[in-house]
Amino acid sequence: MNDIQSASQLDHKADPQRKAGVLGNCPNPQDLIDMSPGLDLAVLDRLHNCSILSSRQFDKELMGELAKLAAYLQLKKVPAGQALHDKIMAAAFFEPSTRTRLSFESAMLHVGGKTLSVADAKTTGVAKGESMRDIGQMFNSYADIVVVRHTQQQALQELTDYLRIPLINGGNGSDEHPTQALADWYALMKWRPELAFGQLPEQFRLNIGIIGTPGNMRTVKSFLTLALLFHENINHITIFSEMADPLGDELRALTNASPITIDFSRNLKQSLEYLDVIYMNAIAFLGDGYRFFGDEFSLNSASQMKPDTVILHPLARGEELGTCLDDTDHNLYFNQADGAVWLRQALLLAIFGRVREVVPREFIR
Repeated sequence: MNDIQSASQLDHKADPQRKAGVLGNCPNPQDLIDMSPGLDLAVLDRLHNCSILSSRQFDKELMGELAKLAAYLQLKKVPAGQALHDKIMAAAFFEPSTRTRLSFESAMLHVGGKTLSVADAKTTGVAKGESMRDIGQMFNSYADIVVVRHTQQQALQELTDYLRIPLINGGNGSDEHPTQALADWYALMKWRPELAFGQLPEQFRLNIGIIGTPGNMRTVKSFLTLALLFHENINHITIFSEMADPLGDELRALTNASPITIDFSRNLKQSLEYLDVIYMNAIAFLGDGYRFFGDEFSLNSASQMKPDTVILHPLARGEELGTCLDDTDHNLYFNQADGAVWLRQALLLAIFGRVREVVPREFIR
């Protein structure tokens, strides 16, 4: 694959609003808007009053419109500061989190809403044996929407038995993390707007490397699931994993049905020369705790990547991703984390049906 050209050779300008001292690659959200001006509100209306449980709820069209709304918000073109002034979000995190919980809380506050937080399962009725079913009933009284992270995959289903308000999956066990994947692809769509609203020339179609095990790493699973929606612009996906079966039955069925060429490898160094995008994660939740994987899959300043390869990482990171890459254009992971706040603002506005109320008429098509 040495003759494969890089998709990142296409000409896109960096964000002119990039602040001094910001590290890494900062693509301009305006490029995403310019590729397809105006919002299709009928598409965003599909999210009204919906729970977000899985990345499989999204298609390419919905992802594109949600990303455009996030771009308008990020560029301060949509006056949404008090759009959710009458709404309360409960952030119920029964598993530790920094970025996801604070990102959702920040997103809600940015659009004028209020937040209630559970940052430790030991402070809830769960510690006394209360069922998730009954907790779901209580959320109906306390909030208008709830974001939940839990160590158990089935916890969300139990919550929904009595829950009448929208629920957003903030990560359930080793299953899924759909809004993280939306944030991942928001960063990539800003970097290459053609992914959502155009078609890359054949020689520029992406070659993506995924470091991790999709079958038991929720961020990797959700990222791969959404990647399959962009099959017109993705040439090849290589999954780098220590596991003999990195997919599992559910993902294997999805990938088998995809026209994208997907293969598996344990030799990252040998593949770096042709990868345009590297998505990495080394932390999996297995059973009753966290496991660190990927000792043989690491990136640092000595890694022989192409100059225009970009790296995504959901964070937190360990030794698998060297800080020496932070101040390089390989670093798309800080932009990925920053953009999550705007993407989640867009998602909240769409779920509450407030997009039509805040988007100026000139931004509607």
